[in-house]
Amino acid sequence: MKNFAASLLIVLAAFAAGRYLFPTEQVTAPDVQTVAFEESPVIERASNPGALPVDEVETSSYTPSELHTIRLFEKASPSVCYITTKVRQRDFWSFNIQEVPAGSGSGFVWDDDGHIITNYHVIRGASQAIVTLANGANYQATLVGVAKEKDLAVLKIEAPARDLQPIPVGTSEDIRVGQAVYAIGNPFGLDQTLTTGVVSALDREINSQANVPIRGVIQTDAAINPGNSGGPLLDSRGLLIGVNTAIYSPSGASAGIGFSIPVDEVRYAVPDLIRYGEVRRASLGAEFRQYRGYMVVTTVDPNSAAGRAGIRGLSRDSRGYRVLGDILVGINGKPVKSQTDLYLELENYDPGEFVTLSLIRDEREVTLEVKLDSTVD
Repeated sequence: MKNFAASLLIVLAAFAAGRYLFPTEQVTAPDVQTVAFEESPVIERASNPGALPVDEVETSSYTPSELHTIRLFEKASPSVCYITTKVRQRDFWSFNIQEVPAGSGSGFVWDDDGHIITNYHVIRGASQAIVTLANGANYQATLVGVAKEKDLAVLKIEAPARDLQPIPVGTSEDIRVGQAVYAIGNPFGLDQTLTTGVVSALDREINSQANVPIRGVIQTDAAINPGNSGGPLLDSRGLLIGVNTAIYSPSGASAGIGFSIPVDEVRYAVPDLIRYGEVRRASLGAEFRQYRGYMVVTTVDPNSAAGRAGIRGLSRDSRGYRVLGDILVGINGKPVKSQTDLYLELENYDPGEFVTLSLIRDEREVTLEVKLDSTVD
């Protein structure tokens, strides 16, 4: 018992000495009223994140490339519209004429007057076209003009100015293969759809609805599907550089090769379509027949550019035999061997301009200067 008591005294003495030699640091518990955690903002995303204004979300959630695409879409999409068409059809049983849905496509607002640009093939054969703007408002459109040879059409809607956001128009002369492009449209009826890609080739040629080629067409790998026709192709600044018009696909869906009419062609055609309903073009005022690689002049309007310049068509001599007239072989040094060559070469000039024609007359070459007339396609 004495030993246990002695041991206990030794332990207590050592503990007391330790507290004296090595005092414990006094730690004060923090005041919980002064401590707070910074909460991260809760972001409620819409079913389509692209429809949510990017300024309302935390921009750090996206890469700079994503932010650029989001902002481009939000700025451009109000200019893009959805077009549905109807055609008249006789009911099989009642024989009554009724309008039935025919198809759909895309378009975009051109100006504050309510002019809408789309492809001609979107509204071809339609008896009625309904334009749905990005805000969901529907308007019955009137047809202003068509250019089959450009696959372009202009519609007009009576909408308040506040609902119209004209698309910013760029140029197609400085487009380069590899630059980024953005297509907005309504593929398969799914409105306000964005696809991205690059310009994959330039100066392509496709056939128009008038069976003449459209040259200088832009090729892109941005997905273009049925319903995208008539929608805009934009550059990285959000400027219109083309009108999506066709795809190359064995299956009918996007296979990575789409075609857009260059915006310079649109800027050339639309003012005439709005003013005249058709495109006014430079004309010679003569009829030609293609024969073995030559353009034979058949008839000449005496009051036309060709008539005033003295161009000769087919005629008959005193015995009734047909006499060959002039043969057109070139315009301003450019060879002309077909109707297509002639059509596309005259597109390079405006009515009233002078051109030099190279002709074969009486088996020798002659040149004539001609002041071009104006004609409406």
